Amino acid sequence: MTLPFFVYGTLRPGEINHDLFLRGRTRSEEPGRLADAVLYAGPGYPYAVEEPGGGEVNGELVTALPESYGALLAELDRLEDYVPGDPRSLYVRVERKIVRDADGAAVRAWVYVAGPAVTSRLRAGGRRIAGGDWRGRG
Repeated sequence: MTLPFFVYGTLRPGEINHDLFLRGRTRSEEPGRLADAVLYAGPGYPYAVEEPGGGEVNGELVTALPESYGALLAELDRLEDYVPGDPRSLYVRVERKIVRDADGAAVRAWVYVAGPAVTSRLRAGGRRIAGGDWRGRG
């Protein structure tokens, strides 16, 4: 299934991994929000943790060029240390609704959220990023 990606940390425009992975490989990048999630600070990158009623995470909805999609999906899975079915993965790639800021439309997209072990650790003692925006981490 070909879906756009929702990026909220180092893959956002102006952040370190955007140029390395996304520059020249996207058709569009537009602001959006992931509902029912909170953002936690990690070691140089954030983690979105799903939490019903918990808030929103701000980021960009990125649509890859069709010819780049397969390779980009594999590269992002490696970057996010995601291995399907492995509970030790730092992140898990899930399909979620993202609200596009421009028109309020809900768009289905891939989102990398914190894996199970990371989620437990963050909930027990992680530092939340107020307002759900990595750029405002201070």
